[in-house]
Amino acid sequence: MPFVTTAEMFKGAYAGGYAIGAFNVNNMEIIQGIADAAAETRAPLILQVSAGARKYARHVYLMKLIEAAEADTGLPIAIHLDHGEDFEICKACVDGGFTSVMIDGSKYPFEENARVTREVAEYAHSRGAVVEGELGRIAGIEDDVSVSDEDAGYTRPDEVEEFVEKTGVDSLAVAIGTNHGAFKFKPGQTPRLRFDILDEVARRLPGFPIVLHGASSVIPKYVGIINDTGGALGGAAGIPEDMLREAARRAVCKINIDSDLRLAMTAGAREALARSPAEFDPRKYLAPGRENIRELVRDKIINVLGCGGKA
Repeated sequence: MPFVTTAEMFKGAYAGGYAIGAFNVNNMEIIQGIADAAAETRAPLILQVSAGARKYARHVYLMKLIEAAEADTGLPIAIHLDHGEDFEICKACVDGGFTSVMIDGSKYPFEENARVTREVAEYAHSRGAVVEGELGRIAGIEDDVSVSDEDAGYTRPDEVEEFVEKTGVDSLAVAIGTNHGAFKFKPGQTPRLRFDILDEVARRLPGFPIVLHGASSVIPKYVGIINDTGGALGGAAGIPEDMLREAARRAVCKINIDSDLRLAMTAGAREALARSPAEFDPRKYLAPGRENIRELVRDKIINVLGCGGKA
């Protein structure tokens, strides 16, 4: 089965009240863990690559690993660029086989964001790829994304119709209270998603796919393992999973998950090395991380995203 775009995935997700998981990948073990969980649950899958991951693992290596995942599972898989910062990286990814790209122009004023996004959309559409844009700025730090609380801002619903019309994007990332990274909230702060904003966006864009970034839940089990083996994550906390499930029941068709994968992988490796400090065979400490990822993604698909059996 060739790689697919997200277009058909999102139609099914919107109609069915579920979301597709967009999981960030960096190496073989992460891809294998995600793919194994998706195959087990028969879930459609978006594997997404950040600019940082592309620099680290190199484009051709990641493409071949994702090709292997598709051949191994037979699942519909979309390859997505996460947070493309400019036209050039989006063009390179489309030319290099990605079926979907995000152009993140949220740092610009509205008109410049729309202009840059439109340029990417025209190029991608002419080559059969789809495009995600962003309105509003999501706070936090993750990979090459860094936005301070002061610079963050909720999406303004009164701008979404004009933005979609001007740009021709296929999906829209919105800021409704999620944050990038593991340290999403201050101690004692209660996470809250602005469902009022989400509902107003959905009212203005009926049937249009909405995306949530910064949606890791920062699983306490993995945080605890890292802290118990000498880590310093303290009381890191993420988005409650019941809020994400509610978002998926509404207009959200794609939920991005990155930090949870990093935590699961790191917890597996740290726990294995804590048991056997002299271990120097990478297979012995990477395999537990891969298994943690499989377990994590399986749980997300069934209990958060609701997309099990939808492949």
